[in-house]
Amino acid sequence: MEFLLWIIAAILVISGIVSIVRGALLWGVVLIVVGLLVGPGGVSIFT
Repeated sequence: MEFLLWIIAAILVISGIVSIVRGALLWGVVLIVVGLLVGPGGVSIFT
């Protein structure tokens, strides 16, 4: 389960960076924040 959350977090952060590059700053920031919550510090939220 932890590994799956890390993959989802990585996808969210990468999508956020791509969104920022394309000009969707707010959506990119939201994706990055959600990715960080799911990933490194957020694993404990879901367990």
